Amino acid sequence: QVQLVESGGGLVQPGGSLRLSCAASGSRISIYAMGWYRQAPGEQRELVAAITSGGYANYAESVKGRFTISRDNAKNMAYLLMNSLKPEDTAVYYCKQGWGPNLQSLNPSNYWGQGTQVTVSS
Repeated sequence: QVQLVESGGGLVQPGGSLRLSCAASGSRISIYAMGWYRQAPGEQRELVAAITSGGYANYAESVKGRFTISRDNAKNMAYLLMNSLKPEDTAVYYCKQGWGPNLQSLNPSNYWGQGTQVTVSS
């Protein structure tokens, strides 16, 4: 059974940084795409960043140049480094594992973590 556990969220001032971590168990993430999503109150969940099993990354326009997704297959971990945070980045952030190696495999997957809250406020 696949389990994903996010950590690293919290309260940060505008312009600050956070690194989110996603610990996977029950599967070896090395052969799967991984993604980070977020959901703000009253909004739909949206894809923030995703990375293929081979390391190709893709980002939402709103976070390009500020966020970096990475993976450590040896540790079975995925990360999201968030710099230059803005109040509009406030949301619950979720980790997701795809069903295969490519980014397209994320959409049909149901492998979600429980989420971690990120609040950007002064």
